[in-house]
Formats: sequence, C-alpha cells, structure tokens
Amino acid sequence: MTVIHEINTLVWLGELSSRHGRPVTLGDVPGEDWDSVALPGVDTVWLMGVWERSPAGREIALRDPGLMASFREALPDVTEADLAGSPYCVRNYVVDPALGGPEGLAEARARLAARGVRLILDYVPNHVAPDHPWLMSDPDRLVRGTAEDLTRAPADFVEAGGQVYARGRDPYFPPWPDVVQLNAFSAALREATVETLVSIGDQADGVRCDMAMLLMNDIFGKTWGDRAGTAPAEDFWPYVISRVRARHPGLLLLAEAYWDLEGALQQQGFDHCYDKRLYDRLLHEDADSVRAHLGADLSYQRGLVRFLENHDEPRAAAVLIGDRERAAAVAVATLPGATLWHEGQFEGRRVRPPVFLRRRPREPVDEPLREFYGRLLPAAATVRRGDWRPVTPVGWPDNDTHRGLLAWTWTDPDARHLVVVNDSGRPAQARVPLPWDDLRGRAHRLTDLLDGAVYDRDGDELADSGLFVSLAAWGCHVLEW
Repeated sequence: MTVIHEINTLVWLGELSSRHGRPVTLGDVPGEDWDSVALPGVDTVWLMGVWERSPAGREIALRDPGLMASFREALPDVTEADLAGSPYCVRNYVVDPALGGPEGLAEARARLAARGVRLILDYVPNHVAPDHPWLMSDPDRLVRGTAEDLTRAPADFVEAGGQVYARGRDPYFPPWPDVVQLNAFSAALREATVETLVSIGDQADGVRCDMAMLLMNDIFGKTWGDRAGTAPAEDFWPYVISRVRARHPGLLLLAEAYWDLEGALQQQGFDHCYDKRLYDRLLHEDADSVRAHLGADLSYQRGLVRFLENHDEPRAAAVLIGDRERAAAVAVATLPGATLWHEGQFEGRRVRPPVFLRRRPREPVDEPLREFYGRLLPAAATVRRGDWRPVTPVGWPDNDTHRGLLAWTWTDPDARHLVVVNDSGRPAQARVPLPWDDLRGRAHRLTDLLDGAVYDRDGDELADSGLFVSLAAWGCHVLEW
C-alpha cells in the first residue's frame, strides 16, 4: 500500500538551512533530516515544488491584491523576499538551482532509496508560465486567441511575442492570471507531454499530475469549445500514459482529480486518484455517508488517495478539532488505497502557507498529536495486509449510537485486524460481527495497536454475537488478533 508524505521542498530546505546555520540543498540534507520525512510507515516522499518557478509569474503575484492579502494572512510579517512564485507556474521542468539542481535531486532520490522510500514529483499538464519558452517556439501547443479577444476580455487572454494566448483555467472559476493554457487536443502538445513525463520518470519513481481531469477530451472540449479545435479520437491520458509506460513501466502515476472523475481517470491509466469525496464526507457529513462511500467496488477503492490535508486544503488541526482529527486519521490510514500525509500535519500545524511563499510562521508543536501519529503510521503499515472487508456494527432497539461507528477487517494468512472508528461526537456502543469462521472453542486476545490495551474474549461469544465495542466520542480501536 502506498503511503505518501508531501514535503513543501522550498520551505523545508529553508528551515533546515536556518537550523544548521548553512545553506542546505537537496544534495546535502543531513541524514537525520531525511529520517524525519522518511518515517516508519511511509514508503513514498513527494517533494512538492522542485521545478524552476517563473519570474514573470512572481511579478504577477506581487501585483495581485487578493494573493498578497492571502500571503499576509498566513504570514503577517511577509516581505517581497518571501515570495518565490508559484510551483504550479512552471517555467522549465529542471530542478531549481537554488534547491540543488538535477544533481541535488539525484542525491535526494538516492538517499530516499537507501531508506526503502520512493520519490514522486509534480507535473502540471494544463498550463505553463507566461515566460515559458513554448510561447515563442511552439505556439501550436497552446490555446490561441485574437487581438479582439484580448481587447474584449483582457483578464482571460495574454499577449506574448506578438501572439495572443488564453490564460489557464478551470471551467468553474475565472482564469488564473499567472499561467497560459495548453491545448490538450494538439498533437504537438501530446508528444511534448510524453517527453516531459519520461524526463521526470528518469529522475523520480512517480509523478503527481496537477488537475488531471482538465485534460480529458470531454472536459477540455466543454471548457474551450472551438478554440481547441477538433478532439482527437483517443483521449489525452490514454495516449500519453501508454507511451510513458513504454519507457517507464513502473512509474507511479497519481492524479489530482475532482468532480467524481476518479474512476474514469483510473480507467485511463492512473494508479491512484484523489479521494476528495471521502475528505468532504469526513469533514462535513456523518458516518452513514462515509459508510456508503466505502461500499464502492474494491478495485476502485484501491486506486484512491485518502487524505485529511494537502497544500490545497486547510490544515487538519484547524478544521478537525481534538479527537475528531485522530478518528479521521485512523480511518484514512487503515482503508485500502494510497494514503497522503502532509508535512506539518503530524505536529498539529494550523496555518496553511500559500505555495508561493518560501517561509511559514513558527507554530508550537502539539506533542500528544505527534506521538499519536508516531503510533498510527507503523500500526497502519502492520494492519493493511491481505483482504479488506467492511463490517456493519449492530445496535439495539433502544440504542442507535451504533450508527456512528465505522468498522472494517483486514485478513492475511498470518494476521487479523479489526478497525473501529466512532465517527460521531457522542459515545457509541455496538456489536461488531466478524467475518472469521474459526472463532469458536477458544479464547482470543485482542491488542489495540494505538494504546497497547489488551482484551481477552471468548470465541463462542464472538462467533454468536460479535465483538461488543463501547467507544467515547471520536474514539477508535485498531485491534490485532
């Protein structure tokens, strides 16, 4: 099972430099600092934001009142020197020299590999920076506009080198001011995408593709209409991924995906897609909603990425207060599929720094939360083996609190585990039926991997009635048989 730790590379290296009293790049990170990100239970590190950022994009951000307000909100003493530009406004897919360049990245990959950990990097398929070389050398790879378009809608178009181009966009929001739209229907762009992904695959073990659904033929056609030209017979991602896998068969491909398009993108070749639906249900809905979500086909669930935060979402500690975060974390950590953790989540950081910034505010460490995650990650690695099966807790006519409980088992030839999460703000009791048919005739010892508590139970009772569970609000069990 893939377990990813996302690191804001620029901020992380800046803090290491301050701590060690010298400039630290990817090529000379001390071993103990690699250990701090390649934690037990983590098998993949995502170094977010390693590519060359756009100076032109940075200047646009400096002139944007809304962006500058968001920077001041996250970092009240922000200065222009703190603004590095967006890592998703890419000028060139070459590792920024200030971060250590390609040689530094190669050393970082080797240091992670020595710890049994893979490296993944970003790719932004939908748009490029306004000073990207393609605007001069390969205009057919971009969505073009006219002088009339620029006059009529200057916020939607940009002029470069005597050409007019559309600014990059998501169809449900205004265009992003600092990027230019690529044309997913362009044969030249598709070939260039293949070559870029192959180049990233030469340097890493996986790629996280930003806003991947925007390039799908039907989405792209609805967004851009006649400006994009005629849709090719083959969809964008099947064309690209088949050719990339011919060169890098084992490359791990993750899609940032929304709008219930996760299954379609899995079918088009991605290994894993963001599970935004689970995130929303854990934050805003109840256990019945989560349970319904977990009733989906198992092969589909194995292709999802479960998370409680990332660089686009609020910090978990800011929106899931106290034990509620722990309950949600146990859920995402022990379900099938990939798990994504965000650097700073384990320490209880509450401020989400905009990705434009090279610095974040100081925040106190929540030591009990860090200790909890220190137990959860290795416990989840132990649990997630073999066959996963959801089970439905059973209540009584005068006690419906079982509806707040989520439960599932993992069964391997040499291991059995039961996870129970109280996804509600009140105490809950239930009998949890078990899928194992050899419980009778002996005693069973259950050990909770989160707190070490031990429970001895009679096998006949377990077989007849299930395991009796009583949990406080937002309480959890991760039980090893």
